[in-house]
Amino acid sequence: MGKLGNDVIERMQDIVDNCMGDSKPACQSACPMHTDVKGYINLIGEGKGEDAISLIREKLFLPGTLGRICAHPCEGGCRRGEEDSPISVANLKRYAADNFDNPANWNTEKAPASGKKVAVIGAGPAGAQAAMDLARKGHEVTIYEKLPVLGGMMRVGIPEYRLPREVIDTEYSILEKLGVTIKLGVEIGKDIDFDELKNTHDAVIVAVGRQAGRVDTRLENSDANGVYHAAEYLKEISLTRNFEGAGKRVAVIGGGDVAMDCARSSLRVAGVEEVHAVCLEPTYEAMASSMHEIHGAVAEGVKFNLAMGTDNIIVDDSGRVSGLVIKECLSIFDDEGRFAPKFDENNKKILDVDTVVFAIGQGVDASFDRNESMERRGNGTFEADPLTMQSTADERVFVAGDCATAFIVIGAMAEGRRASTSVDRFLNGKDLKEGRTLEAEGPYETKLHLPAEYLPEGWDAAEKIERMGVNEMDPAERIKSFDEVEASYTKEQAEREASRCLQCTCKLCMTECLMLNDFTECPKHLFEEYLEKGYAAMDPKIAYSCNACSQCTLKCPKDFDMKSAFLGMRPEYVKDNNGKSPMEGHKAIDVHQFLGYSKVFNTSNPAPQGKKTKYVFFPGCSLPSYNPTAVGKALEHLQDKLNGEVGSLLKCCGKPTKALGQKDKFKERFATVQTELDKMGAETVIVACQSCMGIFSEVAKQDVVSLWSLLPEIGLPKEQYGVGKGSDVVFNIHDSCSTRNRPDLHDGIRWIVDELGYKVEELENSREKTRCCGFGGMVVPANPDVADRVMKRRANETTTGHMISYCAACRQSMESGGADSLHILDLAFGGKYDNKSKEERNMGPAKQWINRYKSKMELNKRK
Repeated sequence: MGKLGNDVIERMQDIVDNCMGDSKPACQSACPMHTDVKGYINLIGEGKGEDAISLIREKLFLPGTLGRICAHPCEGGCRRGEEDSPISVANLKRYAADNFDNPANWNTEKAPASGKKVAVIGAGPAGAQAAMDLARKGHEVTIYEKLPVLGGMMRVGIPEYRLPREVIDTEYSILEKLGVTIKLGVEIGKDIDFDELKNTHDAVIVAVGRQAGRVDTRLENSDANGVYHAAEYLKEISLTRNFEGAGKRVAVIGGGDVAMDCARSSLRVAGVEEVHAVCLEPTYEAMASSMHEIHGAVAEGVKFNLAMGTDNIIVDDSGRVSGLVIKECLSIFDDEGRFAPKFDENNKKILDVDTVVFAIGQGVDASFDRNESMERRGNGTFEADPLTMQSTADERVFVAGDCATAFIVIGAMAEGRRASTSVDRFLNGKDLKEGRTLEAEGPYETKLHLPAEYLPEGWDAAEKIERMGVNEMDPAERIKSFDEVEASYTKEQAEREASRCLQCTCKLCMTECLMLNDFTECPKHLFEEYLEKGYAAMDPKIAYSCNACSQCTLKCPKDFDMKSAFLGMRPEYVKDNNGKSPMEGHKAIDVHQFLGYSKVFNTSNPAPQGKKTKYVFFPGCSLPSYNPTAVGKALEHLQDKLNGEVGSLLKCCGKPTKALGQKDKFKERFATVQTELDKMGAETVIVACQSCMGIFSEVAKQDVVSLWSLLPEIGLPKEQYGVGKGSDVVFNIHDSCSTRNRPDLHDGIRWIVDELGYKVEELENSREKTRCCGFGGMVVPANPDVADRVMKRRANETTTGHMISYCAACRQSMESGGADSLHILDLAFGGKYDNKSKEERNMGPAKQWINRYKSKMELNKRK
């Protein structure tokens, strides 16, 4: 078997490496859990809420929770967000969960019991995810949680007005349904020794979260009564809806979401009358917090002190906070981007407060590991393999969530899942890493990114649908309780927001190419198969089903040249088949080429009357086989307008031979054409066939010009001007795909039709956007089904029922597809055409060869 050329292999490899056809949209790749965002948004838009929540639950066991508090990295990746505003993914997820989630429909299937026991420390999202996944795999799982409630920091760190506790309790109930044992109020390291836990279980997952708050101990009186860190502050409020130590006036230090949670929660605590937020950032936009959290705080009455830092804490005689001195922050980072705030020591002011809450970061609570057996990083998190989450200190221990590397809920869940996968492999004695990648089990940057011109039609309509907000309780009312502030979307709001989704995908070539859809899901997969198996192991029908129209390249944002890859394989198939195409149907092409080069159907005529043969008219194969009269009249007109210096050559250019992949035979055959041209002393070849145009431009010694760009220069026969005026026919024009980059030919044809006096209605897919007629690439005898579908699709695009082509093969295709189809020369050298002139013009091979012979006679008359 032969070997493909390096250029073909490199072209295939480029497609495999860079094709976006199977790439997930950025919303899905940015999601650590790889939720099918596009899929469920589409279902919501179609009014299929039950299907949407079912799809969401394939990846997420906390849809209602995440719909409220997820950091939604998916929205950060949203392609629409690059143009205007991202899709409100979280709110759509919440809509599906609030309206269609039903515990009775939850999947609680489990594998048979494995006999293995796993302990999970921490009932936050990472621990719960790991426990759920391991329980499904048949392992006996026990969660140890030192809090009296489920949810971890998600439960006691996120205020109830953002995340109602009944939502958490309902969604966490799946753990019980899966048989997970939950022990609340049990503190590892105190109630049960960590070593004991390891010795009584086959594996342990540490998912303790970050529950250790921080206070700026550099400040004077940082240990005063009334100074708290965010973790303890929010925890007490979450558990009791109150904070016993709060006074009347609270200052919250920090500019992130936790700071906003503290500030807004303070307003809801009994007895608090005033809340200040103190942050280094000079603007709301520069703050680390989400803008909707800042807006909520502003609306509720939190007083912001922007570009201010803490100087010291003032206390009264009893040691209670009585004030906070703050000072202007001039800059936050140094020239190298390191955190190094600078202050104006001369610009200070005192806030009259009695409570100070520091929301300046939280650390991992490692109190469970009293013997410090776990290796820790500089930031206090536990050392572990980033892929398997296996501890570097003990192979039986795995970590996940905030105490590892995650810092958002959805990220913690992904790490919990990754840890559970590793634990399951560990318990079954399997390699922890084999076949796994971080890209497959966490967020990654997708290849899929469509330039604006490739986005769905109409996405940028003048009247865009704006991002749908949610209804909120009145600020004055909502601070009176911990009731949820934001309402869920209504059905109308959800479907309207879902309609904004661009449904990002890049199978644009697949939407255009009928042939590709018969053989693959996307080009990447097909060419992967070619590279893995070799072309000889693949069905040659694939390579011979390409119309060579380059429409796939036209549609592709990366301009992949798939045509050259398919055509590049054909010569190898020919070599392997003793110089012939492996396709049975191509025997007809062999016969055509044999006859096309026989003396019976060829003629070569120099210019008449002994004149110099400056030009040679080359009508091609298809046109002479269709309309001999037009062929003769065209030559006569050229001779009349070009001083009689026009000869003629009736022969095939060899394109069919080349298209089959018979490279050597093509060179041999075209050499006979070149010999005739040289013998006549021709300087320029005038072609009436676009395929011939391509061949002569590529290999002929002479200059080549198209009849369709020449006629506007030399004019039409006088008697033809206005011949079509008053016709009841309006024509569409089919531009040959091989002319896609030849606007001069497009203009020339339209000039001809206009001068003839006929009316034209342009097709949507015309000129540089034209579609294939179905005839190209010698597909008709190789894969007639594909050819037939392509012909019918193109013919059905006619808006008038009448199609003009300037390639005789295209003309034949358009009639085969069902349109009234004419060649431009039928009009240019014919009488007035109207609806009564309509007739079937296609003919069988015998009649075509008779016409070919008649064309020979027509040309011979004018030598």
